[in-house]
Amino acid sequence: MNAKVNISNRAGASFPVRRMNFDFDQVPEYWMNGSAGLTHFMTALSALFPDGEKLFIDAVRAVRYHPTIKDDAELQKEISAFIGQEAMHTQEHVNFNASAQKYGHDVRSLEQITGRYIQFALKNFSKVVKPFGMTREMVDLTATTALEHFTATIASELLRNQHIQDLMTDDTMSYMWFWHAVEENEHKAVAYDVYEAVFGKGLKAYSLRTTALVFAMALIFILQSYFTLRLLQQDKKLNLKELGMIYKYGYSPSKGIITGMASEMLAYFRPRFHPNDLDTVQLLKDWKAKLGL
Repeated sequence: MNAKVNISNRAGASFPVRRMNFDFDQVPEYWMNGSAGLTHFMTALSALFPDGEKLFIDAVRAVRYHPTIKDDAELQKEISAFIGQEAMHTQEHVNFNASAQKYGHDVRSLEQITGRYIQFALKNFSKVVKPFGMTREMVDLTATTALEHFTATIASELLRNQHIQDLMTDDTMSYMWFWHAVEENEHKAVAYDVYEAVFGKGLKAYSLRTTALVFAMALIFILQSYFTLRLLQQDKKLNLKELGMIYKYGYSPSKGIITGMASEMLAYFRPRFHPNDLDTVQLLKDWKAKLGL
């Protein structure tokens, strides 16, 4: 595994900020078991992260001194560590995306599209929730809370799905994705706790967060699918073989990572839902030991 790890516990939070420094120079072009389809599927997902995680950081930072949480010392520690972890995720995905660009895959333009798409989505979501009297800061926090549920869910499925793990044949890339998955579950409750502290637990809060999840999942599916097809087309690999691989390991009932997420995604619609209801304690313990984190 080509990475240096420096672990620090920022402000005494319940999870640490790990300073990563992956070397992507030796990562092969089709690092996921030699499959262009699967590699581009994951690269399309990676293209969403830099601007997506910037949204998460900015959204939580913008409300961290809200009257309901500014004096909550424990939550403030969690927020600091959340920001630190997400900043590292942004850095490493930017670096990986740049390494894919070197093979001629135009990931940079996908990152730019993501930034514009996020602003477009937030603007239109603001219109949907206008009757609630939402400020832009509140819109961003609501979207972040929903999207954090998505990232935590796809992360836990990645850590459980042996079929996908077996396909990650490059040591650097497998470590990067598994490290990211562990941390998404370590901080999965932070944005949600901030959201509940600001909005409470009533019908308004429930309606806003569930509407945001439906809105976000539709847009993510469209954008990530478009990115995958665009990468395949540019690479002249848009064929039934590669699309079949994406279906088999992305969407099929028996092995698909997306279909494997269904029950945990739907849990978000429970009125009394909390991210920690989805127990990943032992899963994270096992993976942190395996990764040496």
